[in-house]
Amino acid sequence: MGPIVLTQMATGLGVLAGAVIVKSVMDQKPMAGPFQRCATCNGTGLVSCICSRWSDGDVGCRTCSGSGRRACSSCGGSGTGRPIPAQLSVRQPTNRSS
Repeated sequence: MGPIVLTQMATGLGVLAGAVIVKSVMDQKPMAGPFQRCATCNGTGLVSCICSRWSDGDVGCRTCSGSGRRACSSCGGSGTGRPIPAQLSVRQPTNRSS
């Protein structure tokens, strides 16, 4: 085997090892960041448009622009579950002595 074949073989093994490392990192922490995937659209950001449910073969409306898919209303099309901001106010209980 010549030096070119050995170089190509080493490069291929390096690429394979890199892919294995990237896959193991992705399995542990997805690219969605700190938020989980949206449960409604499974992280795609798109759901079936209502026009495709009762269609007789022709799909398309103003909402989906003829694609049959629209932005997910649960995540706003981002594909990630976003926390709902909430403001809580807590009052100290008043002690009433009898």
